[in-house]
Amino acid sequence: MPLIQSTKRINPLDLNNNARIGIAFPLNDINMTSGTQTTREQLKANFLNLLLTVPGERINNPNYGIGLKGQIFETSIDEISLQENINSQLVFWIPEIIVTEVTVQQDIDQYRVSIKLNYSITLDESEDSIQINYS
Repeated sequence: MPLIQSTKRINPLDLNNNARIGIAFPLNDINMTSGTQTTREQLKANFLNLLLTVPGERINNPNYGIGLKGQIFETSIDEISLQENINSQLVFWIPEIIVTEVTVQQDIDQYRVSIKLNYSITLDESEDSIQINYS
């Protein structure tokens, strides 16, 4: 019997179109009622929440959060240490995500910072990215 080389792993929650898995971002009236439909969407929403939460902000979980906004006000952002910090949080809170690349673009004259995070999802071997802009 031949082996199938390319198989796609699907989470059983993704098969039911009527089920909602979690809350989508940004938090507004539409997203609060519609929610996320796939585990991939929910993982991205959880990752965004982890990035934007300041450590100590979440009740009963003082170690939860990366506090990305606080780190961008440093004189220089070390992309490697930022990626290591994010991955260490992800190992504990969202082990299905691994950050593969962090790109930081700073425009000091315009007071803008753009952070792009490329990541892979281990559940289905897919890749995605999040870009966060501060100005």
